[in-house]
Amino acid sequence: MAKVLVADSDPQSQESLHDVLVRSGHIVEATTTGEAAIRAVDDGDIDLLICDADLPDLPGIELLAAVRRSHPTTAVILTTAFGSVDDAVHAMREGAADLLRKPFSADQARLAIDRALERSLLVRENQNLRQALDDRVQIGNLIGEDPRMQAIFKTVRAVADTRTTVLVTGESGTGKTVVARGLHALSPRRNGPFVEVNCGALPETLLESELFGHVRGSFTGAIKDKPGKFEAAHGGTIFLDEIGTSTPAFQVRLLRVLQDRVLERVGDNRTIALDVRIVLATNLDLEQAVRDGRFREDLYYRINVVSIEMPPLRQRQEDIPALAMHFLRRFAKDHGKRVERLTPAATAVLRRARWPGNVRQLENVLERAVVFSQSPVIDVADLPPNLVEQDALPAAANAATPPVALEPVQPLRTALDAAERRILEQALVHCDGNRERAAKVLGINRSTLFAKLRRYGVR
Repeated sequence: MAKVLVADSDPQSQESLHDVLVRSGHIVEATTTGEAAIRAVDDGDIDLLICDADLPDLPGIELLAAVRRSHPTTAVILTTAFGSVDDAVHAMREGAADLLRKPFSADQARLAIDRALERSLLVRENQNLRQALDDRVQIGNLIGEDPRMQAIFKTVRAVADTRTTVLVTGESGTGKTVVARGLHALSPRRNGPFVEVNCGALPETLLESELFGHVRGSFTGAIKDKPGKFEAAHGGTIFLDEIGTSTPAFQVRLLRVLQDRVLERVGDNRTIALDVRIVLATNLDLEQAVRDGRFREDLYYRINVVSIEMPPLRQRQEDIPALAMHFLRRFAKDHGKRVERLTPAATAVLRRARWPGNVRQLENVLERAVVFSQSPVIDVADLPPNLVEQDALPAAANAATPPVALEPVQPLRTALDAAERRILEQALVHCDGNRERAAKVLGINRSTLFAKLRRYGVR
Protein backbone atom coordinates (compact mmCIF):
# COMPACT_ATOMS: atom_id res chain seq x y z
CA MET A 1 0.00 0.00 0.00
CA ALA A 2 1.35 3.40 -1.05
CA LYS A 3 0.26 7.00 -0.69
CA VAL A 4 -0.46 8.52 -4.11
CA LEU A 5 -1.28 12.13 -5.03
CA VAL A 6 -3.17 12.83 -8.27
CA ALA A 7 -2.80 16.38 -9.61
CA ASP A 8 -5.21 16.88 -12.53
CA SER A 9 -7.84 19.51 -13.28
CA ASP A 10 -9.90 17.05 -15.38
CA PRO A 11 -12.51 15.32 -13.12
CA GLN A 12 -12.77 12.35 -15.47
CA SER A 13 -9.01 11.68 -15.36
CA GLN A 14 -9.03 12.04 -11.58
CA GLU A 15 -11.88 9.56 -11.27
CA SER A 16 -10.33 6.92 -13.53
CA LEU A 17 -6.96 7.10 -11.73
CA HIS A 18 -8.72 7.05 -8.36
CA ASP A 19 -10.53 3.82 -9.29
CA VAL A 20 -7.34 2.09 -10.45
CA LEU A 21 -5.41 3.14 -7.33
CA VAL A 22 -8.12 2.22 -4.83
CA ARG A 23 -8.59 -1.22 -6.42
CA SER A 24 -4.84 -1.76 -6.00
CA GLY A 25 -5.13 -0.94 -2.28
CA HIS A 26 -3.42 2.47 -2.32
CA ILE A 27 -4.29 5.64 -0.38
CA VAL A 28 -5.28 8.42 -2.79
CA GLU A 29 -5.27 12.21 -2.46
CA ALA A 30 -6.28 14.59 -5.25
CA THR A 31 -5.73 18.23 -6.20
CA THR A 32 -6.29 20.37 -9.27
CA THR A 33 -3.29 22.75 -9.22
CA GLY A 34 0.50 22.53 -9.17
CA GLU A 35 0.89 24.79 -6.10
CA ALA A 36 -1.50 22.62 -4.11
CA ALA A 37 0.41 19.53 -5.24
CA ILE A 38 3.72 20.99 -4.00
CA ARG A 39 2.17 21.78 -0.61
CA ALA A 40 0.72 18.27 -0.34
CA VAL A 41 4.07 16.65 -1.18
CA ASP A 42 5.83 18.88 1.38
CA ASP A 43 3.25 18.09 4.06
CA GLY A 44 2.84 14.34 3.55
CA ASP A 45 4.82 11.22 2.87
CA ILE A 46 3.83 10.93 -0.79
CA ASP A 47 5.26 7.84 -2.52
CA LEU A 48 3.95 8.68 -5.99
CA LEU A 49 2.71 11.84 -7.74
CA ILE A 50 0.64 11.48 -10.92
CA CYS A 51 0.34 14.92 -12.50
CA ASP A 52 -1.12 16.29 -15.71
CA ALA A 53 1.32 18.06 -18.03
CA ASP A 54 -1.12 20.97 -18.48
CA LEU A 55 -2.15 22.10 -14.99
CA PRO A 56 -3.84 25.52 -14.92
CA ASP A 57 -1.16 27.27 -12.84
CA LEU A 58 2.05 25.31 -13.45
CA PRO A 59 3.32 23.13 -16.31
CA GLY A 60 3.60 19.51 -15.25
CA ILE A 61 7.26 19.40 -16.26
CA GLU A 62 8.01 22.25 -13.80
CA LEU A 63 6.09 20.49 -11.04
CA LEU A 64 8.10 17.36 -11.81
CA ALA A 65 11.38 19.28 -11.50
CA ALA A 66 10.31 20.95 -8.22
CA VAL A 67 9.30 17.64 -6.61
CA ARG A 68 12.43 15.85 -7.78
CA ARG A 69 14.60 18.59 -6.24
CA SER A 70 12.95 18.62 -2.81
CA HIS A 71 11.71 15.01 -2.56
CA PRO A 72 13.94 12.75 -4.68
CA THR A 73 12.36 9.55 -3.31
CA THR A 74 8.88 10.51 -4.55
CA ALA A 75 8.22 8.95 -7.97
CA VAL A 76 6.41 11.08 -10.58
CA ILE A 77 4.26 9.98 -13.54
CA LEU A 78 3.29 12.61 -16.11
CA THR A 79 0.01 12.33 -18.02
CA THR A 80 -0.71 14.25 -21.23
CA ALA A 81 -3.23 14.35 -24.06
CA PHE A 82 -0.68 15.62 -26.58
CA GLY A 83 2.47 13.69 -25.79
CA SER A 84 5.17 13.18 -28.39
CA VAL A 85 8.40 11.21 -28.38
CA ASP A 86 10.31 14.42 -27.61
CA ASP A 87 8.01 15.10 -24.65
CA ALA A 88 8.61 11.61 -23.31
CA VAL A 89 12.40 11.93 -23.64
CA HIS A 90 12.31 15.33 -21.93
CA ALA A 91 10.16 13.98 -19.08
CA MET A 92 12.48 11.03 -18.53
CA ARG A 93 15.53 13.32 -18.47
CA GLU A 94 13.84 15.39 -15.79
CA GLY A 95 13.34 12.25 -13.70
CA ALA A 96 9.81 11.12 -14.52
CA ALA A 97 9.14 7.44 -13.80
CA ASP A 98 6.76 7.23 -16.78
CA LEU A 99 4.66 9.25 -19.29
CA LEU A 100 1.03 8.20 -19.83
CA ARG A 101 -0.77 9.42 -22.95
CA LYS A 102 -4.48 10.15 -22.53
CA PRO A 103 -6.74 8.35 -22.90
CA PHE A 104 -5.09 5.37 -21.19
CA SER A 105 -6.56 2.05 -20.15
CA ALA A 106 -6.75 0.80 -16.57
CA ASP A 107 -4.11 -1.84 -17.38
CA GLN A 108 -1.72 0.79 -18.80
CA ALA A 109 -2.19 2.95 -15.70
CA ARG A 110 -1.75 0.01 -13.34
CA LEU A 111 1.47 -1.10 -15.06
CA ALA A 112 2.95 2.42 -14.95
CA ILE A 113 1.97 2.84 -11.27
CA ASP A 114 3.49 -0.51 -10.25
CA ARG A 115 6.76 0.28 -12.06
CA ALA A 116 6.96 3.75 -10.52
CA LEU A 117 6.30 2.51 -6.98
CA GLU A 118 8.87 -0.26 -7.37
CA ARG A 119 11.41 2.36 -8.40
CA SER A 120 10.42 4.62 -5.48
CA LEU A 121 10.85 1.74 -3.02
CA LEU A 122 14.29 0.93 -4.42
CA VAL A 123 15.40 4.58 -4.16
CA ARG A 124 14.19 4.78 -0.55
CA GLU A 125 15.96 1.54 0.41
CA ASN A 126 19.20 2.72 -1.17
CA GLN A 127 18.91 6.10 0.56
CA ASN A 128 18.19 4.47 3.93
CA LEU A 129 21.15 2.14 3.50
CA ARG A 130 23.47 5.00 2.54
CA GLN A 131 22.26 7.01 5.51
CA ALA A 132 22.78 4.07 7.83
CA LEU A 133 26.30 3.59 6.53
CA ASP A 134 27.27 7.26 6.30
CA ASP A 135 25.68 8.55 9.50
CA ARG A 136 26.16 5.65 11.87
CA VAL A 137 28.91 3.77 10.22
CA GLN A 138 31.52 5.09 7.81
CA ILE A 139 31.79 2.02 8.78
CA GLY A 140 29.47 2.77 11.73
CA ASN A 141 30.72 5.40 14.14
CA LEU A 142 34.15 4.21 13.03
CA ILE A 143 35.97 7.19 11.65
CA GLY A 144 39.68 7.51 11.07
CA GLU A 145 42.60 8.07 8.80
CA ASP A 146 44.85 6.00 11.05
CA PRO A 147 46.39 3.18 8.98
CA ARG A 148 45.06 0.57 11.40
CA MET A 149 41.54 1.91 11.03
CA GLN A 150 41.85 1.91 7.25
CA ALA A 151 42.95 -1.73 7.40
CA ILE A 152 39.90 -2.51 9.55
CA PHE A 153 37.59 -0.81 7.02
CA LYS A 154 39.15 -2.91 4.27
CA THR A 155 38.67 -6.14 6.24
CA VAL A 156 35.03 -5.36 7.09
CA ARG A 157 34.21 -4.66 3.44
CA ALA A 158 36.04 -7.81 2.34
CA VAL A 159 34.18 -10.22 4.66
CA ALA A 160 30.77 -8.51 4.87
CA ASP A 161 29.32 -10.48 1.96
CA THR A 162 30.31 -13.82 3.49
CA ARG A 163 28.92 -15.84 6.41
CA THR A 164 32.37 -16.08 7.99
CA THR A 165 32.50 -15.88 11.77
CA VAL A 166 34.30 -12.72 12.92
CA LEU A 167 35.99 -12.12 16.27
CA VAL A 168 36.45 -8.47 17.27
CA THR A 169 38.93 -7.76 20.06
CA GLY A 170 40.01 -4.63 21.87
CA GLU A 171 39.48 -2.57 24.99
CA SER A 172 36.01 -1.51 26.12
CA GLY A 173 34.67 1.45 24.17
CA THR A 174 36.86 1.06 21.08
CA GLY A 175 33.92 0.38 18.75
CA LYS A 176 33.54 -3.39 18.65
CA THR A 177 29.75 -3.16 18.52
CA VAL A 178 29.97 -0.66 15.67
CA VAL A 179 32.13 -3.09 13.67
CA ALA A 180 29.49 -5.80 14.17
CA ARG A 181 26.73 -3.45 13.01
CA GLY A 182 28.85 -2.42 10.04
CA LEU A 183 29.35 -6.04 9.00
CA HIS A 184 25.59 -6.56 9.16
CA ALA A 185 24.71 -3.33 7.32
CA LEU A 186 27.10 -4.12 4.46
CA SER A 187 26.02 -7.75 4.14
CA PRO A 188 23.24 -9.40 2.11
CA ARG A 189 21.58 -9.97 5.52
CA ARG A 190 21.06 -6.25 6.06
CA ASN A 191 17.25 -6.61 5.86
CA GLY A 192 17.30 -9.39 8.43
CA PRO A 193 17.47 -8.97 12.21
CA PHE A 194 20.56 -7.80 14.10
CA VAL A 195 20.45 -9.31 17.58
CA GLU A 196 22.93 -8.14 20.21
CA VAL A 197 23.66 -10.13 23.37
CA ASN A 198 25.99 -9.00 26.16
CA CYS A 199 27.18 -12.30 27.60
CA GLY A 200 28.76 -10.51 30.57
CA ALA A 201 25.48 -8.88 31.58
CA LEU A 202 23.53 -12.15 31.92
CA PRO A 203 23.92 -14.46 34.93
CA GLU A 204 25.10 -17.99 34.19
CA THR A 205 21.67 -19.44 34.96
CA LEU A 206 20.01 -17.35 32.25
CA LEU A 207 22.62 -17.13 29.51
CA GLU A 208 21.96 -20.53 27.91
CA SER A 209 18.19 -20.18 28.11
CA GLU A 210 18.32 -16.63 26.73
CA LEU A 211 20.43 -17.59 23.73
CA PHE A 212 19.22 -21.10 22.91
CA GLY A 213 15.66 -20.87 24.21
CA HIS A 214 13.91 -23.40 26.40
CA VAL A 215 10.87 -25.68 26.50
CA ARG A 216 8.11 -25.67 29.06
CA GLY A 217 9.08 -27.37 32.31
CA SER A 218 12.82 -27.41 31.59
CA PHE A 219 13.47 -25.47 34.82
CA THR A 220 11.54 -23.66 37.55
CA GLY A 221 9.70 -20.74 35.98
CA ALA A 222 9.71 -22.14 32.44
CA ILE A 223 5.94 -22.01 32.06
CA LYS A 224 5.95 -22.11 28.25
CA ASP A 225 8.21 -22.75 25.28
CA LYS A 226 10.42 -19.78 24.46
CA PRO A 227 12.69 -19.31 21.43
CA GLY A 228 16.13 -17.89 22.12
CA LYS A 229 18.20 -15.10 20.62
CA PHE A 230 19.75 -17.40 18.02
CA GLU A 231 16.34 -18.22 16.59
CA ALA A 232 15.40 -14.54 16.70
CA ALA A 233 18.48 -13.79 14.57
CA HIS A 234 17.58 -16.35 11.88
CA GLY A 235 18.30 -14.84 8.46
CA GLY A 236 20.37 -12.06 10.04
CA THR A 237 23.31 -11.52 12.38
CA ILE A 238 23.83 -12.28 16.07
CA PHE A 239 26.49 -10.34 17.97
CA LEU A 240 27.85 -12.00 21.13
CA ASP A 241 29.67 -9.36 23.17
CA GLU A 242 32.02 -10.21 26.06
CA ILE A 243 32.24 -13.82 24.89
CA GLY A 244 35.31 -14.30 27.11
CA THR A 245 33.07 -14.28 30.20
CA SER A 246 30.93 -17.23 29.05
CA THR A 247 30.71 -20.48 31.02
CA PRO A 248 32.17 -23.84 29.92
CA ALA A 249 28.67 -25.26 29.42
CA PHE A 250 27.70 -22.38 27.19
CA GLN A 251 30.95 -22.73 25.23
CA VAL A 252 30.11 -26.36 24.45
CA ARG A 253 26.69 -25.37 23.12
CA LEU A 254 28.13 -22.52 21.07
CA LEU A 255 30.71 -24.86 19.52
CA ARG A 256 27.86 -27.10 18.35
CA VAL A 257 26.10 -24.14 16.72
CA LEU A 258 29.27 -23.05 14.94
CA GLN A 259 30.11 -26.55 13.72
CA ASP A 260 26.69 -27.85 12.68
CA ARG A 261 24.55 -24.68 12.37
CA VAL A 262 21.89 -26.29 14.55
CA LEU A 263 20.82 -25.83 18.17
CA GLU A 264 18.73 -27.51 20.81
CA ARG A 265 16.58 -25.56 23.24
CA VAL A 266 17.28 -26.10 26.95
CA GLY A 267 15.33 -29.17 28.06
CA ASP A 268 14.71 -30.40 24.51
CA ASN A 269 16.50 -32.92 22.27
CA ARG A 270 15.04 -31.73 18.97
CA THR A 271 17.46 -29.85 16.71
CA ILE A 272 16.61 -26.56 15.02
CA ALA A 273 18.45 -25.54 11.84
CA LEU A 274 19.94 -22.04 11.83
CA ASP A 275 20.84 -19.54 9.13
CA VAL A 276 22.68 -16.89 11.10
CA ARG A 277 25.94 -14.95 10.85
CA ILE A 278 27.87 -14.92 14.13
CA VAL A 279 30.06 -12.01 15.23
CA LEU A 280 31.77 -12.15 18.63
CA ALA A 281 33.69 -9.62 20.69
CA THR A 282 35.86 -9.59 23.79
CA ASN A 283 38.14 -7.25 25.70
CA LEU A 284 40.00 -10.18 27.22
CA ASP A 285 43.12 -11.97 25.99
CA LEU A 286 41.50 -15.21 24.79
CA GLU A 287 44.84 -16.87 24.09
CA GLN A 288 45.77 -16.38 27.75
CA ALA A 289 42.31 -17.56 28.77
CA VAL A 290 42.90 -20.75 26.75
CA ARG A 291 46.25 -21.27 28.47
CA ASP A 292 44.60 -20.72 31.86
CA GLY A 293 41.85 -23.24 31.04
CA ARG A 294 39.09 -20.62 31.19
CA PHE A 295 38.22 -20.81 27.49
CA ARG A 296 37.95 -23.88 25.27
CA GLU A 297 40.81 -24.18 22.81
CA ASP A 298 38.64 -25.80 20.11
CA LEU A 299 36.08 -22.98 20.41
CA TYR A 300 38.81 -20.34 20.23
CA TYR A 301 40.10 -21.66 16.92
CA ARG A 302 36.54 -22.01 15.63
CA ILE A 303 35.64 -18.35 16.33
CA ASN A 304 39.02 -16.92 15.38
CA VAL A 305 38.44 -17.31 11.62
CA VAL A 306 38.67 -13.60 10.89
CA SER A 307 40.02 -11.44 13.73
CA ILE A 308 39.74 -7.66 13.92
CA GLU A 309 41.68 -5.88 16.67
CA MET A 310 40.39 -2.42 17.55
CA PRO A 311 43.15 0.00 18.58
CA PRO A 312 42.61 2.12 21.71
CA LEU A 313 41.86 5.79 21.11
CA ARG A 314 45.06 6.93 22.83
CA GLN A 315 47.03 5.23 20.05
CA ARG A 316 45.30 7.17 17.26
CA GLN A 317 45.19 10.75 18.50
CA GLU A 318 45.12 12.13 14.94
CA ASP A 319 41.57 10.76 14.59
CA ILE A 320 40.23 12.55 17.68
CA PRO A 321 39.28 15.89 15.99
CA ALA A 322 37.27 14.14 13.26
CA LEU A 323 35.55 11.86 15.80
CA ALA A 324 34.77 14.83 18.03
CA MET A 325 33.16 16.77 15.17
CA HIS A 326 31.15 13.71 14.15
CA PHE A 327 29.72 13.37 17.66
CA LEU A 328 29.21 17.12 17.99
CA ARG A 329 27.10 17.28 14.83
CA ARG A 330 25.11 14.22 15.82
CA PHE A 331 24.29 15.40 19.34
CA ALA A 332 23.57 18.95 18.21
CA LYS A 333 20.93 17.49 15.90
CA ASP A 334 19.62 15.03 18.52
CA HIS A 335 19.25 17.71 21.20
CA GLY A 336 18.17 20.55 18.92
CA LYS A 337 21.20 22.68 19.82
CA ARG A 338 22.96 25.14 17.54
CA VAL A 339 26.48 23.95 18.20
CA GLU A 340 28.83 24.11 15.24
CA ARG A 341 32.46 23.58 16.22
CA LEU A 342 35.13 23.25 18.92
CA THR A 343 37.77 25.85 19.73
CA PRO A 344 41.40 24.89 19.03
CA ALA A 345 42.04 24.87 22.78
CA ALA A 346 39.18 22.42 23.43
CA THR A 347 40.38 20.20 20.58
CA ALA A 348 43.90 20.25 22.05
CA VAL A 349 42.57 19.09 25.44
CA LEU A 350 40.70 16.24 23.75
CA ARG A 351 43.80 15.19 21.82
CA ARG A 352 45.97 15.12 24.97
CA ALA A 353 43.47 13.19 27.10
CA ARG A 354 44.27 9.59 28.04
CA TRP A 355 40.81 8.19 27.20
CA PRO A 356 40.65 5.03 29.34
CA GLY A 357 37.07 4.62 28.08
CA ASN A 358 38.15 5.09 24.45
CA VAL A 359 35.69 6.25 21.77
CA ARG A 360 32.68 5.64 24.01
CA GLN A 361 34.11 8.01 26.60
CA LEU A 362 34.81 10.64 23.93
CA GLU A 363 31.22 10.24 22.74
CA ASN A 364 29.90 10.82 26.27
CA VAL A 365 32.14 13.87 26.71
CA LEU A 366 30.85 15.45 23.48
CA GLU A 367 27.22 14.77 24.37
CA ARG A 368 27.71 16.43 27.76
CA ALA A 369 29.46 19.40 26.15
CA VAL A 370 26.64 19.88 23.62
CA VAL A 371 23.94 19.60 26.28
CA PHE A 372 25.54 22.20 28.56
CA SER A 373 26.89 24.53 25.88
CA GLN A 374 25.35 28.02 25.74
CA SER A 375 27.01 29.08 22.49
CA PRO A 376 27.66 27.67 19.00
CA VAL A 377 31.26 26.92 19.96
CA ILE A 378 32.49 24.28 22.43
CA ASP A 379 35.34 25.67 24.54
CA VAL A 380 37.51 24.19 27.29
CA ALA A 381 35.00 25.38 29.92
CA ASP A 382 32.34 23.15 28.33
CA LEU A 383 34.42 20.00 28.83
CA PRO A 384 34.16 17.86 32.00
CA PRO A 385 36.27 19.33 34.83
CA ASN A 386 38.14 16.07 35.46
CA LEU A 387 39.26 15.99 31.81
CA VAL A 388 40.58 19.56 32.01
CA GLU A 389 42.24 18.92 35.38
CA GLN A 390 44.03 15.86 34.02
CA ASP A 391 45.23 17.93 31.08
CA ALA A 392 46.70 20.53 33.45
CA LEU A 393 48.52 18.02 35.64
CA PRO A 394 51.63 17.44 33.47
CA ALA A 395 52.29 21.15 33.00
CA ALA A 396 51.76 21.92 36.69
CA ALA A 397 54.03 19.06 37.71
CA ASN A 398 56.79 20.22 35.38
CA ALA A 399 56.58 23.81 36.63
CA ALA A 400 56.38 23.14 40.38
CA THR A 401 58.25 19.91 40.98
CA PRO A 402 62.05 19.80 41.03
CA PRO A 403 63.77 16.90 39.31
CA VAL A 404 63.76 13.72 41.39
CA ALA A 405 65.52 10.44 41.11
CA LEU A 406 63.86 7.88 38.89
CA GLU A 407 61.83 5.23 40.70
CA PRO A 408 62.82 1.59 40.31
CA VAL A 409 61.36 0.01 37.18
CA GLN A 410 58.32 -2.15 37.92
CA PRO A 411 57.02 -5.09 35.89
CA LEU A 412 54.70 -3.72 33.22
CA ARG A 413 51.64 -5.63 34.48
CA THR A 414 52.17 -4.31 38.03
CA ALA A 415 52.54 -0.71 36.80
CA LEU A 416 49.46 -0.95 34.58
CA ASP A 417 47.38 -2.48 37.38
CA ALA A 418 48.37 0.32 39.74
CA ALA A 419 47.48 2.97 37.16
CA GLU A 420 44.13 1.33 36.42
CA ARG A 421 43.30 1.14 40.13
CA ARG A 422 44.05 4.88 40.56
CA ILE A 423 41.77 5.68 37.60
CA LEU A 424 38.95 3.62 39.09
CA GLU A 425 39.35 5.28 42.50
CA GLN A 426 39.39 8.76 40.93
CA ALA A 427 36.24 7.97 38.93
CA LEU A 428 34.40 6.83 42.07
CA VAL A 429 35.46 9.96 43.96
CA HIS A 430 34.37 12.14 41.03
CA CYS A 431 30.97 10.40 40.96
CA ASP A 432 30.49 10.47 44.77
CA GLY A 433 30.69 6.69 44.92
CA ASN A 434 27.93 6.14 42.36
CA ARG A 435 29.15 3.11 40.43
CA GLU A 436 26.69 3.43 37.55
CA ARG A 437 27.82 7.02 36.90
CA ALA A 438 31.46 6.00 37.26
CA ALA A 439 31.01 3.26 34.64
CA LYS A 440 29.46 5.78 32.25
CA VAL A 441 32.26 8.33 32.83
CA LEU A 442 34.88 5.64 32.19
CA GLY A 443 33.04 4.41 29.11
CA ILE A 444 32.70 0.83 30.31
CA ASN A 445 29.66 -1.24 31.28
CA ARG A 446 28.69 -1.91 34.89
CA SER A 447 29.66 -5.59 34.91
CA THR A 448 33.19 -4.73 33.70
CA LEU A 449 33.53 -2.01 36.35
CA PHE A 450 32.31 -4.31 39.14
CA ALA A 451 34.73 -7.02 38.05
CA LYS A 452 37.67 -4.58 38.08
CA LEU A 453 36.66 -3.20 41.50
CA ARG A 454 36.56 -6.73 42.90
CA ARG A 455 39.91 -7.52 41.32
CA TYR A 456 41.64 -4.54 42.93
CA GLY A 457 39.69 -4.68 46.19
CA VAL A 458 38.28 -1.19 45.68
CA ARG A 459 35.17 -0.47 47.77
